[in-house]
Amino acid sequence: MEVLGIDIGGSGIKGAIVDTQRGKFVTERQRIATPQPATPESVAKVVAQISDHFSWSASIGCTFPAVVKHGVTLTAANVDDKWIGADAQALLEARTGNRVLVLNDADAAGIAEMRFGAGRDRRGMVIILTLGTGVGSSLFIDGRLAPNTEFGHLIIRGKDAEWRTSDRARQEKGYSWKAWGKRLSEHLQYMEALMTPDLFIIGGGVSKKYERFFPHIKCGAEIAPAQLRNRAGIVGAAIAAAGLL
Repeated sequence: MEVLGIDIGGSGIKGAIVDTQRGKFVTERQRIATPQPATPESVAKVVAQISDHFSWSASIGCTFPAVVKHGVTLTAANVDDKWIGADAQALLEARTGNRVLVLNDADAAGIAEMRFGAGRDRRGMVIILTLGTGVGSSLFIDGRLAPNTEFGHLIIRGKDAEWRTSDRARQEKGYSWKAWGKRLSEHLQYMEALMTPDLFIIGGGVSKKYERFFPHIKCGAEIAPAQLRNRAGIVGAAIAAAGLL
């Protein structure tokens, strides 16, 4: 089955048609810079542009960097605050003329990673962390998603964990890989104390360099790098929307 997946981010909005049986793009990825300010109307216009680019006239899966419940965005990370409480599903459906499934971006990445990546065929509890501008998270129990976790906002040493463990924090604060690995260890250990997962999957662009910081991570659970990387959001969104067809 082929489905259009779109990944809305703070800097770019990306889309591609996905073969949901193989987890592969069947077209080149189309990317348009996220408009500034990233208001609901301006972002919806870009989503419609991507849909029109592919001459798409079926269901669309669309990620969003926020808590999403029943198509409504309840928070807003790296986009305009007007998204808080917005009916994103209704807006995007009106703009594209298609049925749209909207879900949290890290949940979409997790769906792809569990189906086609490092979490494939894994049972028990799996936590995926996407380390980038912030820290996104998704939680799966025996392959089933528990949506809208916000493990990047756990409070560690009086601060949001992502202020210490995001890739942006690593770059802005000039942490060495070893120093950053120790901070990431503390984050993982805290989640272990609360959840006792079987596997952590570390995603985001920095996962391409996992060999530099994995040796400095200490925690009891197994740790693995994500495999789909920057394709995960689009692939996961398409898989989630396949049920609408």
